[in-house]
Amino acid sequence: MKITIVPVTPFQQNCSILCCEETGRAAVVDPGGDIDHIIEEAEKMGVEIEKILITHAHIDHAGGAAALAEKLAIPIEGPHKEDQFWIDGLPKQSDAYGFSEKARVFTPNRWLEDGDKVTFGNTTLNVLHCPGHTPGHVVFYHPEERLALVGDVLFKGSIGRTDFPRGDHATLIDSIHNQLWPLGDEVEFISGHGPLSTFGEERESNPFVGDRA
Repeated sequence: MKITIVPVTPFQQNCSILCCEETGRAAVVDPGGDIDHIIEEAEKMGVEIEKILITHAHIDHAGGAAALAEKLAIPIEGPHKEDQFWIDGLPKQSDAYGFSEKARVFTPNRWLEDGDKVTFGNTTLNVLHCPGHTPGHVVFYHPEERLALVGDVLFKGSIGRTDFPRGDHATLIDSIHNQLWPLGDEVEFISGHGPLSTFGEERESNPFVGDRA
């Protein structure tokens, strides 16, 4: 699997383009905005975008989903249905954060549940429901490459905020301990913001969820 990380929106959110190297077909994870830039990067990679995957419905992750899906005539998969209220509020989120282009409400072609699988080309990702930052947050995991796309659940040296509507700190910690850590210390992860890390590094040093926290 080939990966390009494309920072988008004023929040510099890590939108990821994942490519199946066997087929040249790709998925875009969390297109928060700047969709023309995302398409340009996909063209540089020489890939065909097949679908959109959403970890959660905050504007910097999902704000460009409707426009990108319409422009490329591709489906949207995710997040979990518990994030419906965040999707419904995307236009208000645009106003609140001063986005120049108003994000549009959309209905995913497929809501995701814990244990589901998503595919693009010949690549398969496992879906883990990891609420806490938002109630419908999901994580995408590629077991062969030991790679997880964790959205805003976990960051290098930090964890996701839980002061948004229906966020819950205890639930977030539980998601990290019971959904992410069992995958193994060697798993590398791409967060919604900031640099990459591994679960092992975070268990060693993260002040919020490390083994000594």
